[in-house]
Amino acid sequence: MGEEKEKAEERMVDISLKDLSVKLEEFARARDWEKYHSPRNLLLAMVGEVGELSEIFQWRGEVDKGLPNWEESDKEHLGEELSDVLLYLIRLSDICGIDLAHAATKKLVKNAIKYPPNVL
Repeated sequence: MGEEKEKAEERMVDISLKDLSVKLEEFARARDWEKYHSPRNLLLAMVGEVGELSEIFQWRGEVDKGLPNWEESDKEHLGEELSDVLLYLIRLSDICGIDLAHAATKKLVKNAIKYPPNVL
C-alpha cells in the first residue's frame, strides 16, 4: 500500500488548480456530498481548517523561513493543514463560479500597480 501511495503522489506533483478542481468535483460526486457543498458550508469548513493551521503556529513564536528547527512530522502535519485550506478554497471558488487562477492573476497585476517597487 505504501508504494502505491508514493506512486500516486508522484503523479500529482505538478498539478494545476483546474486539475485539483476536477478531482475535488469527482471526489464529492462519488460520495454524494455535492448537496452539502454550499458556499456557506464550504467557507465555514475552510475557516475551521484555518483554525487547525493556526494551532500549529500558536505557541511557537516567530518561525524561521524553511522551518529549519521543525521535526519532519510537524512539517508533514503543516502540509496537510495547508492542503485542507487550499482544497476548500478551490472548491468554494468553483461552487461560486470564480476562476481562482484568473482572479489571483488579476489581483497580482492590480497589486503591482497599487504597490509599485521602490525606485531610488
